[in-house]
Amino acid sequence: MKFEKLNENKIKIFVSMKDLEDKDISFHDFMSNSIESQDLFLDILEEAEEKIGFKTSNCKIRVEAFVMTDKDFILTITKVVPDSIKKQTNCISKKKPKVRKKVNKIETSTNLIYKFNTFDDYCSYTEYLICNNLTDACKVAKSIQLYSYNNFYFLVFRNINNNYNKLSTFYTAITEFGSYVLNPNLFLHKLTEFGTLFVKNNALNKAMNIAFSSCRFESPTNGRKSERQ
Repeated sequence: MKFEKLNENKIKIFVSMKDLEDKDISFHDFMSNSIESQDLFLDILEEAEEKIGFKTSNCKIRVEAFVMTDKDFILTITKVVPDSIKKQTNCISKKKPKVRKKVNKIETSTNLIYKFNTFDDYCSYTEYLICNNLTDACKVAKSIQLYSYNNFYFLVFRNINNNYNKLSTFYTAITEFGSYVLNPNLFLHKLTEFGTLFVKNNALNKAMNIAFSSCRFESPTNGRKSERQ
C-alpha cells in the first residue's frame, strides 16, 4: 500500500489486490459498503496518519475510488474543511472520522458488471479460465450474461454466490482483462434498454466450451442484434 500526500487536506492511496489478500478481504467486499470494507478503511486512515501525518479525526472526508485495469485501486481522500477553520491544518480530536463518500461509491449489490474493451479481451479471459483451472467460474453467479454496448462488451453477473470457494481468485483473474463497472444496478438498466444482449445466460460456460474447442469465436456483427442461448 502506497501513500502520497498531495497537500494538507488531500492524499492518494494506492491499493493492490495483494494488499486486500493480506487484509483477508475480497474485491467485492472492498468495493461495497460492507462492515469489512468500513473497518479496513478506518485501518487505512490510521496508517495514513502514522506514515504521512494525514489526520482525519473529527473531520468530514470525501472519498473517490478508481479501479485500474492492472487490478490496482486509487483512493483519493479529501478533508472537507469548513470555511471558518480552513486555516487550520490539523484536526486534534480522537473521535472516529465521519466519512462522506462521493456519488460514485459502490453500493452493496448482488449484481456485478465488468467491461471488456474488445471482444478479443473477453475471449482471452475465457481462455485464461481454462488454462488456470477455473472452469467452474460459472458458479460465481446464478446468471451470467454478455452484452455489447458502445463498442464495448459487458459481462453481467446476477445474484453473486458468496459461497463460491474460488471467489477471490475469480476477482483477481477478471481484473486482468476487464474493469469493474461502478453502480452496477443503475448501469444494468442502461444495458437492458440500449445494449445488445449477445448471450442470454451461461455466458462463461458457453464461451469456455467454444474456446476449448476452437480457441476463439468471432465477434458479433456490428449493428446487428444477435443472441446465443
